[in-house]
Amino acid sequence: MKHRPLLILQTGSPPTEIRNKYNDISTWFGQVLNHTRRPVSVVRVFEGDNLPAPNPDYVTVITGSWAMVTDRHPWSEATAQWIRDAVKIEAPLFGVCYGHQLMAHALGGHVDYHPKGPELGCQTIQLQSSAAQDPLLAALPSQFQAHLSHEQSVLEPPAGASVLAGSAHDPHQIIRYGAHAVSTQFHPEFTPGIAGSLLQRRRAASKQNETHIETLLANLVETPEATSILNRFVESYESV
Repeated sequence: MKHRPLLILQTGSPPTEIRNKYNDISTWFGQVLNHTRRPVSVVRVFEGDNLPAPNPDYVTVITGSWAMVTDRHPWSEATAQWIRDAVKIEAPLFGVCYGHQLMAHALGGHVDYHPKGPELGCQTIQLQSSAAQDPLLAALPSQFQAHLSHEQSVLEPPAGASVLAGSAHDPHQIIRYGAHAVSTQFHPEFTPGIAGSLLQRRRAASKQNETHIETLLANLVETPEATSILNRFVESYESV
């Protein structure tokens, strides 16, 4: 069987101390998807790597970032155009955090800073009733835990998109844009160690809400249901 290649559009890189301990973002995704036995290409769009032409024979994952969609960096806007072109040809796309927001922005939604501030740590994701009919989500429990670390959100999804899950903080946690394009605000690729390092870095940068950060650190858990969504998406495009 010939496995579909995996294309990772990397939109950022962790701070040095986190990268030294846990490697780069593309490695995080590679570790989650290491059982797929498929060729993997990484395009570091945030560093100016050229985007390949969208190809429906590839499964594409768009990563998180330390940038903000509203900054409208040239590389980000070029990736947004790439997303529009990829959706037109029904190329399989899975966006995560920044990738989630960028997909929504590219397809006509509104992204900005969340009025309630950042969403951090392990939080409960609640599936909408419509998720029971979605092939990617039907096997999941109605609630599950997921790792979150974001300041901006999809405040208004694109017209025609389906919102399939939310959290108490952000109602747009999973969005489907069509048969082959899905995104999650939460991070299916995070481990408790990675999530904890991000929280510790935030705590070190600011003494504000230190008690809140300690509570978030104490509540970090494994998130197999969140990870399974990414795995199931990739596996659904097993071969060409």
